Amino acid sequence: MIRPRDPATLADTEALGRLVAAYSRAVDRRDMAALAALYLPEGTDTHGKDFSGGVADYIAYVTRALSAYEATAHYVMQTRFEIDGDTAEGEVHKLNYHRTHGPDAQHVITGSRSLDHYARRNGAWFFRARHVVTDWVDRRPAAASDWDDPAAGAERGQPGPGDASYRLLTRIAADRGHDQI
Repeated sequence: MIRPRDPATLADTEALGRLVAAYSRAVDRRDMAALAALYLPEGTDTHGKDFSGGVADYIAYVTRALSAYEATAHYVMQTRFEIDGDTAEGEVHKLNYHRTHGPDAQHVITGSRSLDHYARRNGAWFFRARHVVTDWVDRRPAAASDWDDPAAGAERGQPGPGDASYRLLTRIAADRGHDQI
């Protein structure tokens, strides 16, 4: 049975949703300082067999892993949060796009879930622990001409501060890390 939530729980749920969205933005813009700020100093992350450890090592892992991709986009699809005081759990369903580099580039699209534990400190929510589960993977060839398709006619997104969002959304670009939540 699903019951209505009280206003405080709704506010916490909204803040947790902003936290998981901030994670996607930090990863896709390659903003490792913003990504690190979303975790408690003692936070941990587990990404399958490739990584399990603390925040500093996770940031180094993500930096290396993202270097394999020309472009990424991580979309939060649906969430479920259960809050108990200053701690919470969440299951975050994600659709993740990765395009590799080079003439033999690939589109790698995954469906995954982050099984999260959160903690509130000084009124802000942070990741305490993330555990990623991959539910499916689709890999297919990419071509340089993909960018010529009319559906791709908008300004091309890119990692880092050269992305249009830094120029056009100055309040969002200036609001990094836990200040977003």
